[in-house]
Amino acid sequence: MLDITATVTNDLSQDQRMHRICQSLVDAGYEVTLVGRELPDSLPLSDHDYYQHRIKCKYNSGKRFYWEYNQKLTAYLKRAKPDIINSVDLDTLWAGHRAAKATGAKLVFDAHEYFQETPEVVDRPLIRWVWKQVGAYLIPKTDARYTVGPALAQELTELYDLPFQVIRNLPYRQTDRSWNPPKGKPIMLYQGMLNRGRGLKVVIESLAKLPNWQLWIAGRGDLEGDFRRWAHRYRVDDRISWLGFIPPEELPDITRQAHLGLNLLTAESPSYYYSLANKTFDYIQVGLPAVHMAFPEYERIQAKYGGLLLLEELSVSAFVELVDKLHVDTPTYEGLRKQCLVAAEVLNWEREEEKLIRIYKAL
Repeated sequence: MLDITATVTNDLSQDQRMHRICQSLVDAGYEVTLVGRELPDSLPLSDHDYYQHRIKCKYNSGKRFYWEYNQKLTAYLKRAKPDIINSVDLDTLWAGHRAAKATGAKLVFDAHEYFQETPEVVDRPLIRWVWKQVGAYLIPKTDARYTVGPALAQELTELYDLPFQVIRNLPYRQTDRSWNPPKGKPIMLYQGMLNRGRGLKVVIESLAKLPNWQLWIAGRGDLEGDFRRWAHRYRVDDRISWLGFIPPEELPDITRQAHLGLNLLTAESPSYYYSLANKTFDYIQVGLPAVHMAFPEYERIQAKYGGLLLLEELSVSAFVELVDKLHVDTPTYEGLRKQCLVAAEVLNWEREEEKLIRIYKAL
C-alpha cells in the first residue's frame, strides 16, 4: 500500500477540498495523512479514515511563520518518508520538494489558488516577486500538477510550460432536495472566509436598500470586525446573523434555508478573477440560486447549465437592482432552482474523484 502525505498551512478543520481528496485516495487503496497546523483557536479534529497531524508554530503569520512551518514540515516529511507528497499551494511546496529530494518520493502540486496573485500579495511587489521565484524554481521539479478550474489551469500551464490538470471543488451529491426557508424575511447567504476582496462591504451597504431581506454570514476571518462595524454604520445589524464557522457536514442544512447565495469577488486580484469557488457548487447542489461575478469560470457554468445570476460590476446599485428584480420575479427564480438541481446531478464529487485517482495511478 502506497503512502500519500498531503500538506496545507491551514488548521484542517474547515478544508472541505482536502477532506474529500484524502477520503477518495483512502477509498482507492492508499494510506493517507493530511498535515496542517495548530492555531490557538483550532477546533478539535473530526474523525476520518485517514491520519491527521497538526504542526504547532511559534509564529502564525508573516515571513517568520512560513520559514518556521516549512522547516518543521520538512523535518516531519523526512521522518515519515511517504511514497507521494501532495503539496498544496506554493507555501508548502518548498518543504515538499526538500523532503521528496531527500527520500525519493514523488511530488504532486495542488494549486488551490493563483498564489502570487492573491489579494494579500498582488499589491506588494517584493513579496509577489519572491513567490513568483518560488513557483518558477519549484513547480518544474514536480511530478504532477492540478488546480481548481479550467481557466486557472490554462493560465498556469502557459506560465510554467507544464500541464496542469483540473480537479474542481465539487461537493458530494446531496440526495435531500428539500428547501426549508424559515418564516420571515428571505435570506441571503454568504459562506466562506471574511477576508479582503469578498464583496461583503457592498452586500452590507446594499442591505440598507433591501429592507425585505436578511443576511446570514457563515464563516470567520481577519476582517470580521470591520464588517461588523460596517453593519453598524449602515444600521443593518438587526438583519445580519453572524453564524461563525459551520462544520462542513452541517452546512447543507443551513444552505437549504436561504433564498439567495453570494459569491462576490473583486477583480483586483487575478487569483479571484480565475477562481472557481467551492461555494458555487455547494449552492448548486442544494438548488440555491446565487449571485456571482461575471468572471470566466462562472460564465462557463452559466452557459452550460444555467442557474447562476451574473453581476457585471461589483457595486451597490448593480447588486440592489439584481436582487430587487429577482425578488418579484417568481417564475425566473423557480427556473433558476430547477437549473441548479439538474446541474447538481453532474457537478458532484462522485464524478470528479475519478479524475483525481487517475492522476495518482499514473505516478
